[in-house]
Amino acid sequence: MIGSAALAILALVLVAYFSARSRAAALPVLEMHSRPTYHGAFTALWTAIAGYGVLIFGALITAIALQYSLYAALPADAAALAEIERDLIVQDGIAIARGALSSRTGPMREAVAETFSTYSSLRGWLLFIASVGAAVWAGLRCYRKIAPGFRARNRTEQVVSWILISAAGIAILTTLGIVLSLTGQTFRFFGDVGITNFLFGTHWSPLSGVHEGTMDSAKVGAIPLFAGTLLITAIAMVVAVPVGLLAAIYLSDYASPRFRSVAKPLLELLAGIPTVVYGFFAAIVVAPFFKGVGESIGLTVSSESALAAGVVMGIMIIPFISSLSDDVINAVPQSLRDGALGLGATRAETMRNVVLPAALPGIVSAVLLGVSRAIGETMIVVMAAGQAANLTGNPLEAVTTVTVQIVALITGDTEASTAAGPAFSLGFTLFCVTLTFNIIALRLVNKYRERYD
Repeated sequence: MIGSAALAILALVLVAYFSARSRAAALPVLEMHSRPTYHGAFTALWTAIAGYGVLIFGALITAIALQYSLYAALPADAAALAEIERDLIVQDGIAIARGALSSRTGPMREAVAETFSTYSSLRGWLLFIASVGAAVWAGLRCYRKIAPGFRARNRTEQVVSWILISAAGIAILTTLGIVLSLTGQTFRFFGDVGITNFLFGTHWSPLSGVHEGTMDSAKVGAIPLFAGTLLITAIAMVVAVPVGLLAAIYLSDYASPRFRSVAKPLLELLAGIPTVVYGFFAAIVVAPFFKGVGESIGLTVSSESALAAGVVMGIMIIPFISSLSDDVINAVPQSLRDGALGLGATRAETMRNVVLPAALPGIVSAVLLGVSRAIGETMIVVMAAGQAANLTGNPLEAVTTVTVQIVALITGDTEASTAAGPAFSLGFTLFCVTLTFNIIALRLVNKYRERYD
């Protein structure tokens, strides 16, 4: 019913726009403050805001109420279970009610499914009636305001500015939501095993020897994961930054327009290849190639190595750095180039001493985007570097990363109450490290931007 309500509101928005515009067009033109399109836009905007606002807000409120009802439907013996286990029971009950596959079945889940089926239909009809009614009420109210002296243009621009401000605030709210969702389980886990054991321990095996929901604090050291993440990221950037930056320099200032029109789209095509394809390429082609080359010169290369994963990841990141750097270099004013050439500098000296320093903030931003892309990559590491938490700086050995271990913990067969702590802690730590890194990089970018503005 929620989807039907959304479509009904969309139809009402269209009706409101055309009807309001037609009514405004029938009024004397010389007496009108605003054009008919503004009257139509004003009526349509408020119809959409009222309808979709009630629909979204009502869906959130009723979802919370439904969630409480589902937890209340659990038997009394469910109170002894961990919070995340009760969450899984509720999710399984919802899946059963919807006819989807669930991980388990049982009396608790059947009770949740029955409660969900009872209240879900009622919730849908209430949302439909309330949202459509609000849209009709707002549309009629705005329709009655249509008059020669009504300032529809000013009102419409004011509403649009509110919408833009709200859209800008979504990013902040999203960040706060991510932080709040991670902090609870993370601090609980740190309280059990100790934050120093997690941040400075050198042995990662959080699920080995787990007994009755406890774990050995000596086996939750995340240093091997951080080391593996940094090692693969460093290899990827060693490949991506020089190749991507040199390609951007050539395409922007040296390549002919015909060659650029062909080469740039082909280079950017690499960004559209799914990461699982890169992972398959790394596991089937690149890793065996490095292993064969290593054996031919007397080196021992693992069948799953950080080198294979890092090189393929670097190839994947090349389009990000190349495309962004190319746009930044082209954005440098031509007057800077002309001034350097007029003073007798060569094209290479102009690029090295004038263009690149002026474009440095954008290039740094492109590199940061590539670093973030490398840190968050999972599929290539799983297929080419393995899941062994080895503390090593040798790129020829198998390593793992933080993201791979998060996926392994969440999707494994271990009880969720046991695996959630390490997984959430890894996610929270990675979030904090990335945030700190971005803040430092932003200050660096601002420093150089002030120099060349």
